[in-house]
Amino acid sequence: MISTVIPLLNEEGNLELLHQKLTAALTQLNQPYEIIFINDGSTDNSPQILEALFERDPAVRVIHFHQNFGKTAGLVAGFRHSRGDVIITLDADLQDDPAEIPKLLAKLEEGYDLVAAWRHDRQDPIDKTWPSKIFNRVVSKFSQLNLHDFNCGFKVYRRAVTEQIPLYSDFHRFVPVLAAGKGFRITEEKVQHHPRYSGVSKYGAGRAIRGFLDFITVLFLTTYLKHPLRLFGTIGLLTFGLGTLIELYLAGLWLLRVAAGFDIGPIGTRPLFLVGILAMILGIQLFSTGLLGEMLRYFTFRPEQEYTIKKILEREETNPRVPVVN
Repeated sequence: MISTVIPLLNEEGNLELLHQKLTAALTQLNQPYEIIFINDGSTDNSPQILEALFERDPAVRVIHFHQNFGKTAGLVAGFRHSRGDVIITLDADLQDDPAEIPKLLAKLEEGYDLVAAWRHDRQDPIDKTWPSKIFNRVVSKFSQLNLHDFNCGFKVYRRAVTEQIPLYSDFHRFVPVLAAGKGFRITEEKVQHHPRYSGVSKYGAGRAIRGFLDFITVLFLTTYLKHPLRLFGTIGLLTFGLGTLIELYLAGLWLLRVAAGFDIGPIGTRPLFLVGILAMILGIQLFSTGLLGEMLRYFTFRPEQEYTIKKILEREETNPRVPVVN
């Protein structure tokens, strides 16, 4: 059985066409399937459209959150309520083409546990593509996982992966890294990418800083035994950066005056020098505190703490593995 998990926020203009394309792609596989929509606190007409799809199509299941908890929480809820042995995730903006699903599934059957889609001809503005390219290269280099597109939400998993990878914060970007750390086989497949069909992107420039801090956390956890880091890490980086700038300023000032023939004495006796050193030490301590907090959170993490469900629309079945659609 195949489960398709789709977290969404305010995508009323895409849902009907997305459902049509998904149905067409999944039906041709000649396998039982289900389509799980996770409404992440939408404030437009998305909830009403999802309920209409549920009434029309017995393959559709809907999970409504009380409020917006984020994409990772949506995926966690979808994984926990899915029934399939193979799970497909994709966004609701129609940039990922459901017609590519058979290609990804065929790659999975080659013996892999997770297949990530690679948007090799990405149809997004440059302010999204270039930061993403830099991000992907950094993550690939430091994680030693040779993928080109960690950010793409279009992926195919074996169920074992979704059951053994703990997700919280915005860790959905790093599922391949976490899965590789557990010994699963990971690969990627080129897919066609489209411009957004309707609506606007829900991701702003702030996700770059969040993504950087999350990546440090994932790298730390997967390397040393496995989100407080966001608070302590941000303050620590800013404090350390301030101390570094102070020391660079004093060193530059000393070099310029020495070059000009002025005797200004040692800079080590200046109060500003001590302020810079203390700021750097404090920054390191705060950052380390964040990493220790991540370790504590990792070992006490419970997926159900990441979200609250308002309502679930599904049809009762005596056996959860009975095909929803034949």
